[in-house]
Amino acid sequence: MSNMDQERSAAAKLSGISGADTAIILGTGLGDIENDIHVEKIIPYNEIPGFPISSVKSHTGSLILGKLADHDVVVMSGRLHLYEGYTPKEITLPIRVFKLIGIKNLFISNAAGGLRPDLKPGGVMLIMDHINLTGQNPLVGPNNEEIGPRFPDMTKPYNPDLAHKAIQAAEKENVDMKKGVYVQVLGPSMETASETRMLRALGADAVGMSTVMEVIQALHCNMNVLAVSAITNNNDPDNYKPAPLEKVIEMAGIAGLSIMKIFKGVLQDINH
Repeated sequence: MSNMDQERSAAAKLSGISGADTAIILGTGLGDIENDIHVEKIIPYNEIPGFPISSVKSHTGSLILGKLADHDVVVMSGRLHLYEGYTPKEITLPIRVFKLIGIKNLFISNAAGGLRPDLKPGGVMLIMDHINLTGQNPLVGPNNEEIGPRFPDMTKPYNPDLAHKAIQAAEKENVDMKKGVYVQVLGPSMETASETRMLRALGADAVGMSTVMEVIQALHCNMNVLAVSAITNNNDPDNYKPAPLEKVIEMAGIAGLSIMKIFKGVLQDINH
């Protein structure tokens, strides 16, 4: 079965049960966000044609259909990563399926290490731009004009209107949301102190191992993207400390409460 055949089959599986225009991707340790969703249906990835299966702890691997802030949403509980061995095309298959079922907005959360002193564990950062240091891109290969153009514009990868709504929601909820540039690295090994200095010198404010592939594909699909990082640790190269997964998940859970308030606020604004 070709990629497009898989995408159409997956879309057919979902098209009759979802009227959503917004999809949400939950990052590492952010599964508790699901508690705020009025769940109508849960579909394991292994029941959707072509969907890869997440192998990372805290990523359950299910598609949740339901309502958040009285808005119909499709939620990916468990995302895929390059370091799991998946190709960029496999990781972004769900995004192309979302386009086929009418998704217009993509909200993304992720876990990231802060590269600035003010980005502290448990805090959140609105992603204003990104740097792709993976050396990979989901659009490599023949282009499908049905999905999007050969050379999608990347001047404003994160939708300014959604970003503005997120800032207003954070202010309303008294969430101290920072702004910054996110850099994706391949992983799964963490960065060395010297690599952290390099990332800071390149202009990055937070570092993680996800998100950029999905954003590139979403722009190719002409979607509006909003992305917020849960800061799980601070990468201080002069006082470098390990970031065990258990601690990452704990801090992501704290930040997730703020991210949910922001996402709900944006959805309420869209409703109006």
